[in-house]
Amino acid sequence: MPIREITVAELATAIAGPTKPLLLDVRTEGEHAIAALEPCVLVPLHELDGRVGELAELRDGAVVVYCHHGVRSRSGAAILEAHGFRDVVSLRGGIDAWSLQVDPKVPRY
Repeated sequence: MPIREITVAELATAIAGPTKPLLLDVRTEGEHAIAALEPCVLVPLHELDGRVGELAELRDGAVVVYCHHGVRSRSGAAILEAHGFRDVVSLRGGIDAWSLQVDPKVPRY
């Protein structure tokens, strides 16, 4: 089953709504320090499988996984789905697309 994706415009609408999804950043700490969508939880992709238990209480909620361009986030979403998360999507285009299309104040790198 393919990983579902959300566009940055769809995410902007979801964030503005009453029920905000959890934003899960799967980039490195260094990338996160440059630019981030807040509030979010940072769990680098290479650590996610081993740390998924930290997110267990969020298993039934909406989770948007994001990275720089949307590649690692698909892997992160697949890991969460494999652990039983039900409402997981990957941010298409990542934080770079967010900066270009939604909020140019978010630094690009």
